[in-house]
Amino acid sequence: MGTLSHVLGCPAPILPGIVQLSVICRLDEGALYPINQQVLGLRLPRAELRGHLRVWWPPMPPGTVLGREVMESGSQAAPGPGGEHWWRQREPFSQAGGNEPLCTGHEISHVQHLSVLPSRLPLAHAPTAPSASPNFCLVAWLVLNITEETPSEGGMDYRVPGAVSNGETVPAYPGTEKEEEDQTLERGQWNNKLEYVLSVAGEIIGLGNVWRFPYLCYKNGGGAFFIPYLIFLFTCGIPVFFLETALGQYTSQGGVTAWRRICPLFEGIGYASQVIVVLLNFYYIIVLAWALFYLFSSFTIDLPWGSCDHEWNTGNCMELQKANSTLNVTSENATSPVIEFWERRVLKISDGIQHLGSLRWELALCLLLAWIICYFCIWKGVKSTGKVVYFTATFPYLMLVVLLIRGVSLPGASQGILFYLYPDLSRLGDPQVWMDAGTQIFFSYAICLGCLTALGSYNKYHNNCYRDCVALCFLNSGTSFVAGFAIFSILGFMAGEQGVPIAEVAESGPGLAFIAYPRAVVMLPFSPLWACFFFLMVVLLGLDSQFVCVESLVTALVDMYPTIFRKKNRRETLILLVSVLSYLVGLVMLTEGGMYVFQLFDYYAASGMCLLFVAIFETLCIAWVYGAERFYDNIEDMIGYRPWPIIKYCWLFITPAVCMATFLFSLIKYTPLTYNKKYVYPWWGDTLGWLLALSSMVCIPLWIVYKLSTIKGSLRERLHELTCPLEDLPSMPGTGQPLPSTRAGLLTLTELESHC
Repeated sequence: MGTLSHVLGCPAPILPGIVQLSVICRLDEGALYPINQQVLGLRLPRAELRGHLRVWWPPMPPGTVLGREVMESGSQAAPGPGGEHWWRQREPFSQAGGNEPLCTGHEISHVQHLSVLPSRLPLAHAPTAPSASPNFCLVAWLVLNITEETPSEGGMDYRVPGAVSNGETVPAYPGTEKEEEDQTLERGQWNNKLEYVLSVAGEIIGLGNVWRFPYLCYKNGGGAFFIPYLIFLFTCGIPVFFLETALGQYTSQGGVTAWRRICPLFEGIGYASQVIVVLLNFYYIIVLAWALFYLFSSFTIDLPWGSCDHEWNTGNCMELQKANSTLNVTSENATSPVIEFWERRVLKISDGIQHLGSLRWELALCLLLAWIICYFCIWKGVKSTGKVVYFTATFPYLMLVVLLIRGVSLPGASQGILFYLYPDLSRLGDPQVWMDAGTQIFFSYAICLGCLTALGSYNKYHNNCYRDCVALCFLNSGTSFVAGFAIFSILGFMAGEQGVPIAEVAESGPGLAFIAYPRAVVMLPFSPLWACFFFLMVVLLGLDSQFVCVESLVTALVDMYPTIFRKKNRRETLILLVSVLSYLVGLVMLTEGGMYVFQLFDYYAASGMCLLFVAIFETLCIAWVYGAERFYDNIEDMIGYRPWPIIKYCWLFITPAVCMATFLFSLIKYTPLTYNKKYVYPWWGDTLGWLLALSSMVCIPLWIVYKLSTIKGSLRERLHELTCPLEDLPSMPGTGQPLPSTRAGLLTLTELESHC
């Protein structure tokens, strides 16, 4: 624990630690300003000042401003330190989890304690400006957490803001001059609760609900898949979803710095999640490029995948409407025009990953358009994201209902729904079924990606994140369940037309969305119109998931380096660089062999065992290192009550145990990746996939070794230091109250001891 020694007029080195000091302020024309603003700022350009903010001041008329925030008339009167009634306002500078700068060159994100007490200026230090009346002098007490050692620069400045000294005018609003010079921007915040809810809903409700969940049901025994799915939902999905969201809201930080503040030893969890997000940004948006290609192909009278009269069709192509009346083509060698359009027109798929072939320039232009849309959805941070999700998160539901109604009205739909609901319990002995259930929960809920932490960090401190998380989890799973009815009703119809089992109707993987659904659209009246609506829905489903992932990555980088990126136009530039790099890497997946590369990323990078690995360490860190009870205290301070105790026990025992068992089970029963159940990847293809998976998982142990080897002391001392949370968290664990202040004076500095 460091101390701060700063005598009047005598500069001294400033060490990290908790310090307490007083600041002389004055009341001038209804505004409260610090007179010794150099003391308030301490001239620490690299220091981070965080904690809670509480402000007390004598009764003042409405409209009086403190710093830059107008005192609301709804402030409460409360007994002051001397028994008289004072006005109290909590966190008057609260914006995006932080506070307006109170001094030159500083952004005080939080202050652990600030109380304004009446006092008269000592004559020796009274300002010369006539507007500074000693009758309105106040003394503000602050408790600051200095997180980085920084030498002080010069003595204190007692000049009154707005006065002229030696021909130099002191700014009337402290901090304005420096802010304009550095263009330091505030951390954003949601304008209202609905923006947050829609943003999270848009992130978690995406393509996985439309084509991944129904495909996993079809692959893993129909309704039998619900058993492992529900087990993972209640033991892993909801607890970890709530953990990450509450962590972001409590720390007001992104996916990396949130873990740094909770437990520096496990900061590698944040890096692991961001590596997964980087890989996800490379390949997830490829689906949007395919959907845009289908969307543009729908602007015609006759849909190109509805007939066999095109140059890419083969002699075995058979329009299904004519199959029953045609005798010279059997179901064994007949192919659908929908499948031929997907494989021979869109993908032009090669015979293996070793033959990438040429770049599909039409798809490259669609991918470029997708990245341009994604960029402008988030380039202004939550200000733009919060507005876009009003449309992107709601419109897909309208189209899903329309397609569900049309699907259940088709002949043969009941057979598909029966296959969807009837469980094949023998499939539960396959570890891949449990692996798919776990990864579907983690992938669909955006768990272990840092996205929930980033979105939660823009919440207000006292937002009821517990209620939001439970509602959003049930909304997500309910959407997946309903989407299964829509797609299996169509599969039943298609199987009846072809006279084959339902399991043989559709392609596996993302081809389900580009084969089964387009086939259903052909059956609708005015099919081009419905095709446009459907693929617009697919684009919007994937778009908000994509730009939220990019937003979480950018949030993590900005919070890691706020002095670099939290400046005018720098955030926009950072998003542009991320978009350009991701676009260039994604071009590899738009070659003729790109589908094989895409499936490598999908199988290993973001939806594989790496998500389970990260979840194990997340729960162990919060429950056993930081403390589940302590985290429950923090949550109670935020939402006003303690959540259901079962979630705490999930963090402690059930979630890490289930994730560990599934992780080990999948390792033991690992099977190499295949495409369409026919193509087997070469050895170097599987090696590349394992490197993608390990690139994220190794971040956690490597960071632990790195931190332990770079600090001094015995092993026990190093572990103690690295497992204690930083003191710049919003409040001391277990309390929502500020640290006490008992004395008033001109300048008093006190060392506050902190115990982990």
